[in-house]
Amino acid sequence: MRRMALTLTRLTDALTHGFDTVIDVRSPAEYADDRLPGAISLPVLSDAERARVGTIYKRESPFTARKVGAALVARNAALHLEGPLAGMGGGWRPLIYCWRGGQRSGSFATILRAVGWRVETVEGGYRSWRRLVSDALYDRPWPCPVVVLDGDTGTAKTALLSRLEALGHQVLDLEALANHRGSVFGARAGGQPTQRSFESAIAAALARLNPARPLVVEAESATIGAVSVPPSLWNAMRAAPRIALTAPLPARAAFLARAYADLTADPAALAGAIDRLRPLHPKERIAAWQAQAAAGAFADLAEGLMRHHYDPLYARTRARRAPPALTLGADDLSDAGLAALAPRLAEAVAAVSR
Repeated sequence: MRRMALTLTRLTDALTHGFDTVIDVRSPAEYADDRLPGAISLPVLSDAERARVGTIYKRESPFTARKVGAALVARNAALHLEGPLAGMGGGWRPLIYCWRGGQRSGSFATILRAVGWRVETVEGGYRSWRRLVSDALYDRPWPCPVVVLDGDTGTAKTALLSRLEALGHQVLDLEALANHRGSVFGARAGGQPTQRSFESAIAAALARLNPARPLVVEAESATIGAVSVPPSLWNAMRAAPRIALTAPLPARAAFLARAYADLTADPAALAGAIDRLRPLHPKERIAAWQAQAAAGAFADLAEGLMRHHYDPLYARTRARRAPPALTLGADDLSDAGLAALAPRLAEAVAAVSR
């Protein structure tokens, strides 16, 4: 039977392939590191089994390794057929890949074809996708104009991104993709993706963009928590026009107390985040912040953190940059205030993009 394979030549190929399910048959650790967009994990070798086959390959012989591997693949394939795939009908069309489009994906595809399903594999496997991601984010310039949304901590930049998107603008929420808010207090439940997985998410978003239209992103450091903004996008952000948001300190503090409700609901995590600032502030100030956190005075805590830590920090950073293209002020950062601010921000984005 002729082997059928899908060749990935553009990022969009991984999003518009037309298959019902994309199946990653690599080990769970490989899948956790990164995967094709939307892929599910049906490993034909566990992490331990993959290591075992690799050891046999190196220490005994490739033939013995293939024989042992084939038995393991067949056993695991049977479990998938009896489990996750048991309800799939005859018209189901899966796309399968492994590390480089070789034995693991080919073996599983052969079994599924024997059932009667129309199966294809990815030519070159995961590595073909990774090459496209690396090329787009490391070797080529960012393809569309970028506008950076800047401003002091608490000016609701992330919240305004979603409102801009609702108004029809192209936005990229890097903090959502990184699952981190970009500060000592930025950790979110579930932890962060790996660097490769973060880059795949950016690449998938890039594939959906209209290069003729501006893209709005929030001002970020080169790293967001433990992951780094890839060079293509980072260089575009550094050269992009900036719109600076301003708001009174009490309004920003009230907004942060609402926006960080997940953190304030976890006293241990909040106390730990404050403790990480000990090398930078007098012990009396740290103690006062810890007391405010313990008392539930979150707006007061946020105001003190901004006044003594974040505002001076960002002032030093901005002093090294060119002035913003536009500055937009707001006194009210409530939901109603943000709803009124979003159209003004949309007009500002259009103005700096001309």
